[in-house]
Amino acid sequence: MTDGAARGYSLPEAGRSEVALDGPTPPPGGAPTGAPPGSRARRGRSSGRGGRGAATAVAFGPGRVNLVGEHTDYNDGLCLPFAIELGVTVRARQSPDGLMRVHAADIGSHDVFPAAAPPRAEGWRSFARGVVALLTQAGYPIRPARLVVTGRLPRGAGLSSSAALEVALALALLAHSGHREPDRRELARLLSRVENEWVGARTGLLDQTASLYGRPGHALCLDIRALGAALAAEGRAAGAGQGTADVPAADPPPAPAARAVPRPPGRWQVGAGWPGGAPGGPATAGIEPVRLDLGRWRLVTVDSGVRHAIAASGYNTRRAECARARELLGIGSLREADDEAPGRLPEPLARRVRHVLDENERVRLAVAALRTGDLLSLGRVLDASHASLRDLYEVSVPEVEETVARLRAAGAAGARMVGGGFGGSVLALFPPGRRPPAEAVRVLPGGPGRLLRR
Repeated sequence: MTDGAARGYSLPEAGRSEVALDGPTPPPGGAPTGAPPGSRARRGRSSGRGGRGAATAVAFGPGRVNLVGEHTDYNDGLCLPFAIELGVTVRARQSPDGLMRVHAADIGSHDVFPAAAPPRAEGWRSFARGVVALLTQAGYPIRPARLVVTGRLPRGAGLSSSAALEVALALALLAHSGHREPDRRELARLLSRVENEWVGARTGLLDQTASLYGRPGHALCLDIRALGAALAAEGRAAGAGQGTADVPAADPPPAPAARAVPRPPGRWQVGAGWPGGAPGGPATAGIEPVRLDLGRWRLVTVDSGVRHAIAASGYNTRRAECARARELLGIGSLREADDEAPGRLPEPLARRVRHVLDENERVRLAVAALRTGDLLSLGRVLDASHASLRDLYEVSVPEVEETVARLRAAGAAGARMVGGGFGGSVLALFPPGRRPPAEAVRVLPGGPGRLLRR
């Protein structure tokens, strides 16, 4: 079994939402593993194109694993993700010619576009362009930069390499441009819009929130409805204080207190951006840390061998089905649906709503199991979630089913697909004395997206 390492993956094809880059990412605060002594990588410099000049900012965005709560975030529901130790690193340098230059150092892929008005693009290039465009639109003008991106997350494996890239890009570009970091809930919403409006994947807030708020040793119980309500209330309060109309909940501007006069590039604080200033900081509405104490048990992921592509798969179709179900039920979100709601809907909408209602309850059961240390019950929750995703939400494929069966045969107490479905990885919980397959990757809860030492 591999312990926290994944290698040998490439950039996504056009239209894909999951992003990963070949080669190792420098661990937080350190050099890439395996770099020879005295090498440019060991000294924290990139040997790839776009790496000239001193770094003005370096940021890390972690991937995430979702224990349970799949396809609930865009339905104002509950989720239970945790950030992991694998992720994406972005290193920023000055660009004197007014252009943004984004370089995938490990595979030699490159993108160039004007910082002031990024044009649309396909595939992986849409991420950096979207982040620059929406940060600028939100009042954070981005200085031209040379960006070098490296990562250790497998593409299309359901570990949210896309959100990891977005978080690393945003934190690096904000620091490079001399801006103080905005409220992370607002930043999560902005990065979700990058996914929706620039990449073409109609994802919710789960991935970006998990990547921005990860806490070592903890999962995060996310209440998406509470998150949205808090942001909307703060947006209205800010608008009233400025004598303006209420701010629409769908796109609140950054609060004035979160802004600062731009500083010279390169003057930024390492470690800034831990939610609340540090692990254990103030509580955030809609985000409840839950201790993930597994003892000798292990959580692992195994790649099914099928790359899922959110923007090109049935994911958007499922979201449209949920929207249609809301219309027929006359409610604002499926969080408002009662237990009898599926009986008032035609198929397949009834099955979709039944999954969402039951999945919210499974999040509650998983939190209770973690708090009482009942890991056998947690395993049963994983099994039930997978059965619902397969039979009610219908997002599985034969290769995923084969992987689940293999993990259960190896002794897993529970296993389920992770991510949007239609491929990707399978998450499994193994008790002491049971050996996961050799290709399994152990996943541990890690910290949030953050700035690193240059």
